[in-house]
Amino acid sequence: MVRILVLISVILFSVYQSEQVHFLSDNYIEKLNGKISTWKAGKNFPADTSILHLKKLLGSKRREKNDPDDDPIKTEDPAYENITSIPETFDAREQWKHCETIGHVPDQGQCGTCWAVSTTSAFADRMCIATEGKYNHMLSAEELGFCCKECGYGCEGGYPIRAWEYFSTHGVVTGGDYDSKEGCEPYKVEPCQTDEKGYNPCQNRPLEQNHKCIKQCYGNTTLDYEKDHVYTKNFYYLSPEIIQKDIMVYGPIEATFNVFEDFFNYKSGVYVRSSSSLMGGHAVKLIGWGVEKGVPYWLMMNSWNTSWGDKGLFKIKRGSNECGIEESNTAGVPRV
Repeated sequence: MVRILVLISVILFSVYQSEQVHFLSDNYIEKLNGKISTWKAGKNFPADTSILHLKKLLGSKRREKNDPDDDPIKTEDPAYENITSIPETFDAREQWKHCETIGHVPDQGQCGTCWAVSTTSAFADRMCIATEGKYNHMLSAEELGFCCKECGYGCEGGYPIRAWEYFSTHGVVTGGDYDSKEGCEPYKVEPCQTDEKGYNPCQNRPLEQNHKCIKQCYGNTTLDYEKDHVYTKNFYYLSPEIIQKDIMVYGPIEATFNVFEDFFNYKSGVYVRSSSSLMGGHAVKLIGWGVEKGVPYWLMMNSWNTSWGDKGLFKIKRGSNECGIEESNTAGVPRV
């Protein structure tokens, strides 16, 4: 009896692992474009991509509305006093052109470390802005993702607010992209970029397992592991009304939102969900805002490489908490 149950479990897991999803089909995308008006859908993933692979791209765990935790919610800052008006459009890449990290689109690979990639990316941008370009390095999603045990579960997801708290107590080292040798601890998860023929290398790759926490520099070995760490002064959630002000003063932030099945097909325009099928929580970097054809939007940088969406970016409707985009944003101020 036990052997039968084990066999059934193995079979079900194998089916789930290889299960294809209807919403990546050409037929679904065609029908989707027929009913949406503010954005365009297109093919970002091969039609035979498994649902398990797509779920592996998610992993941000958010604060619930009635969560009794004591994490600070930022509502004001003396630094905001110099802001007399909010511009209609804002793009951190244009505002701080000397900060190369802001425009860099990462690839989290087949691992649910979006929470680690988005927070280290935003922190790196803020370090550059705070030092007026003197500090212009990517920070290690590898160290954060696999050394911060209180942050979450590595490839199985984590809490962005715990990442910012980790920055304020333990700090984080530098670290570039996969196989780059850039910084102290470069990312060690292989990328999943789809090529021009529609092939995604992660389709035939086993799911990424959590890595061992390494406490030494293996990228640029001339760096000192302890001295390479940088820190934040604090960590906080942002109340919706101060998101723009905080970005204008300190730079990009992390934003968590709910991903529905139609989002995987985003190509351009201002995303407004048309599907009711929730896939999970996802963390991205919020770098600006604007208005397109009368629809206000947030400008976001994803971590699924430049072959996804609008060269790795997307816009999502602003001001109506679309997919929960305005209720669980996190950040911290660099210690310089």
